[in-house]
Amino acid sequence: MAKRQVFGEEAKSLKQTHRKMAKVIISTKNERGKYAFKETIIDQDDVTDYIQRNKS
Repeated sequence: MAKRQVFGEEAKSLKQTHRKMAKVIISTKNERGKYAFKETIIDQDDVTDYIQRNKS
């Protein structure tokens, strides 16, 4: 059976639920000289903003 295609506002809302996500790993150096890593999953469109905000 084929899926029923949806048009209009309902289609827009369904598209919003299927967002492209990206996994971002930021490294920081702690006081002992070792590196710690922080992983986050955010929207693909917001990756560059997130990296700029968390640069050390």
